[in-house]
Amino acid sequence: MRKLTKRSLISISVATVLSLGLSACMEDASPKVTNTAKDNSGLKRAIDGGVTYDVINGKFGVYAVNEKAHNGKIKFGRTPTKEEYDEWSSDVHFTGEGLPEGQGTAEEGSEIYDAKCVMCHGDFGSGGGGYPALSKGNAYEMQKSLTNQRLKPDDDGPVRFFGSYWPKASTLWWYIKDAMPHPQTDSLSDDEVYALVAYTLNINEMEIDGQEVDDEYVLNRENFLKIQMPNKDGFEPQIEGPDAEKHIRAYYANPKNFGGQTYNVKNPASRCMTNCQEPTVKVAYIQNGGISDFHPPLTDVRDLPKEKKDLKNFNAQKAYNESCAMCHETGAAPAPGDKAAWSGLLEKGIDKVYEAGIKGTEAGMPAKGGASMSDSEFKMVVDYIVNQSK
Repeated sequence: MRKLTKRSLISISVATVLSLGLSACMEDASPKVTNTAKDNSGLKRAIDGGVTYDVINGKFGVYAVNEKAHNGKIKFGRTPTKEEYDEWSSDVHFTGEGLPEGQGTAEEGSEIYDAKCVMCHGDFGSGGGGYPALSKGNAYEMQKSLTNQRLKPDDDGPVRFFGSYWPKASTLWWYIKDAMPHPQTDSLSDDEVYALVAYTLNINEMEIDGQEVDDEYVLNRENFLKIQMPNKDGFEPQIEGPDAEKHIRAYYANPKNFGGQTYNVKNPASRCMTNCQEPTVKVAYIQNGGISDFHPPLTDVRDLPKEKKDLKNFNAQKAYNESCAMCHETGAAPAPGDKAAWSGLLEKGIDKVYEAGIKGTEAGMPAKGGASMSDSEFKMVVDYIVNQSK
């Protein structure tokens, strides 16, 4: 039985993306069923329990398929180089596969964090500006909150962040190395990544093999593999071990395991769109047509209220310092006074700059920089930045 791991799942996904987006050699792109097995009904099922279909007589289930299009050659793209493929196909597995040698301390990580991460993730990983928090206290104590239920308005809910929620530390190492800092991804050395992971463990108040990860703790490959996350057993189904695929299929074969419903379909080989389940609940109707005397009366008007903020007293410079400087003063975004950068951005007009900022950009800026200000206020902040660059 093939061992099903995160690496194999990622590799399958990456190979699929590369083959569709880069390879020009693929001559048969018709859908094929992969990683399936037949259950007692004789249906092919994917590993997550869903029914899969082959293209038969021009149909995928009950849906027609343009076989000519699927069987055509891909006209664009190219076969990836080995270096490109290896870059996309790499990961760090929780067993240690893919994890390089290196070392770093939490103290070193703190300096790197303040230089390259704090502008998005906040002081000590507190989060902000639309970016997630990396810590909200002691990971071991916060993990206990995951069973909290908000049954009353004032009840505390589950607290999810790296230390309390993630099952494997290897994902953190890989994500920092592969995707951070935004937008300068894959720019950190292995030692810098170890230092940032050590710092993240430090602010989560975590231990490794009974030893606290303090400022001077040296994190390396050997002790990294000893990290035990508080929530390592908090997910199901279990995807580790040589029998993982068998266990996953058995888990998803029983809808009760994940809150699903068992449908009563007369013909299990066909898809069901309406009236798929036998009635199980008695429907009660309100007598005499229900409530009609609403105060205030019901309305179908969908207009948003007009902004009533006093723009005369709005301090654009203060708003910039509070919500924008964290990126624009640290090199993550063009700084006020950078005439060359702003000249290029303004080539299409100030309205395009407004629009991009209000909606957010692909370069990583969240809408309005993650600040809670009106469109008019945001435009005033943009004007303040642009005026510094003239």
